[in-house]
Order: sequence, then structure tokens, then C-alpha cells
Amino acid sequence: MTEMRIAVTGLAQLNRGLRAIDSEAPKQLRLALNEAAELLVTKTRPKIPAVTGAARSSLKARSTRTSARVAVGGKKAPYFPWLDFGGQGRVKGRPAPRAFINEGRYVYPTLAEIRPEIEQVLQDSISAVISGAGLEED
Repeated sequence: MTEMRIAVTGLAQLNRGLRAIDSEAPKQLRLALNEAAELLVTKTRPKIPAVTGAARSSLKARSTRTSARVAVGGKKAPYFPWLDFGGQGRVKGRPAPRAFINEGRYVYPTLAEIRPEIEQVLQDSISAVISGAGLEED
């Protein structure tokens, strides 16, 4: 499976520094990261085929104070990896094999497409958190 990351260097150190200044700042940092993940969810969701809508609604933004990710599938749509990447194995309720595409059909191509936009959202959001804590950027 393909892995594509957008890394923010020094995020853990920033989080520790913000926590020392303002106890609410780490929460704001987590929300900033969630905003970037939610952008990916919003742009990807319409591209996913919907029969019942379970696969689309299984796409969720998740974040911690130092990372953000997009979760898919789960109990709601355990077939999502098959839907996105394909494969030869049969999945309950999905009778036909699906051509395997290493980079996927929905999540990773959308991430590659909107990466600059996500990076800008991250930069703006993190800058807002830093300013909100009363600090200045270099």
C-alpha cells in the first residue's frame, strides 16, 4: 500500500512549547491539524461511489496533538480497501474481483492533487495557533 505523508518538522517541540505557555494551545494545534485532514475528507468523499453511502461516510478525520490522519472503512465499510485499491480476493457483498491499483483510486490521488492546498491550510492554521498563544514566528 502506498504511504504519502505531509510532515511538519518540529511539531512535537512546538506542542511542548505551546503547552508551557498556554494550556489551551495544544488543543488548538490538534484542531488545526484536524482542519487539514478534514479538507482531504471533504475533497475525497464525493469521488467515492455510493450505493448505500457507507463507504463515503466511513471516511473520517482523526488527529492528535502531533499528527493527523484519515481513517476509512471500519465496521461500517470493511470493504473500503477493496473499493479503493482493488484486489483478487472476494469480499462479502462484492462479487467480482477489482483491478488492483497500487496508488488507490480515491484517497491517495486526492491527497496528491490537493497537497499544496493542505500544506497552506496547515501553515495558516499553525501560524494562527502560534499567534493566538502570543508568540511571533521567525
